[in-house]
Amino acid sequence: MSGTSLDGIDGVLVRIDRPTAKACEASNATSALRLQVEQHAFTPFDDAFRRELMALNTPGDNELHKAALAGNRLARLYAQICTRLLHQANRTASQVVAIGAHGQTVRHRPLEFDADPAQGQRAIGYTLQLNNPALLAELSNIDVVADFRSRDLAAGGQGAPLVPAFHQEIFGDVGQTVAALNIGGISNLSVIQASGHVTGFDCGPGNALMDYWCQQHTGHSFDHSGQWAASGQVIPTLLSALLAEPYLHAPAPKSTGRDLFNPTWLAQHLAAHRQAGAVDVQATLCEYTARVCAQDFLRYAAQAGELIVCGGGALNLFLMQRLASSLPGVRVSSSKDHGLPPLQVEAAAFAWLAYKAVHRETASLESVTGAQGARVLGAIYPR
Repeated sequence: MSGTSLDGIDGVLVRIDRPTAKACEASNATSALRLQVEQHAFTPFDDAFRRELMALNTPGDNELHKAALAGNRLARLYAQICTRLLHQANRTASQVVAIGAHGQTVRHRPLEFDADPAQGQRAIGYTLQLNNPALLAELSNIDVVADFRSRDLAAGGQGAPLVPAFHQEIFGDVGQTVAALNIGGISNLSVIQASGHVTGFDCGPGNALMDYWCQQHTGHSFDHSGQWAASGQVIPTLLSALLAEPYLHAPAPKSTGRDLFNPTWLAQHLAAHRQAGAVDVQATLCEYTARVCAQDFLRYAAQAGELIVCGGGALNLFLMQRLASSLPGVRVSSSKDHGLPPLQVEAAAFAWLAYKAVHRETASLESVTGAQGARVLGAIYPR
């Protein structure tokens, strides 16, 4: 998994077992599958490649050529991660059923553009993930499952987020309402109701704006533990302006990305705050992420007594404190407390999605993406 944070690639080697019905009954299991992460590896993007990927999030010169080459490079990096995982686990490629390779999202514009009401043609739009799964299959000698989002778009859905179904699989608790928040570059919330109904959507920015601002003003790729933000003061007028963003008030299902929450969007808001100190802007961006996520929790999951946080944002101690401050009476915990460390969750989710695709099982949720029904997600590239 390489997400919108653009920090690098997380890879996991996951063992998935399907217990027999008798075993499930004996253990009172709430999940049909057992999932265990055997190994985890991370490879950071170098600064030059990160800039290339960032540039491809917006229209530019010769972007088709640059995108194709970036996809090739990603496939090679994915293959290197797979080799490391196999070495760490003392396993061979022949022991792996498939690689789930999501690719790098650089554009996400679902349900836009190509509607023709006169012909009864609804808008589909597009979502674009850079990748070369054929090259990855060639390099790894393992079947590859990729292109997870487009099938949901074809069925009238947002194509995102796809992790709520996985959150239901690993965090769901029969008879209890459970809320899980992934804070990557963008934040997304999953709410698994006691009834089993699932709601999930992108809340808004996660780490993307904070990381960008930190890189610009400190030279560091991220604000370690939120220490820089903690040393600043929130700018109330800027925070109010950011919270007025229309996307935040739109109903679910909805999804977003760097197409909206990007440096240009931020610069437009900062135009009225030219004298603001850089550290105070960082403090405001941190508070913004916390406030947006907390508001969505209160709107959709108020009956849950705990918010399980995963993704890189779970390692930002100050952000976690601000979340907890915005949600008095709610336990804000790390996914590590539930058996899966924060940096492994999303990669494990795409391993699970690949497993579902290989077995031709649906993995999307109509209640999350708004599609016309559940679909099998992903295209398989044989080794």
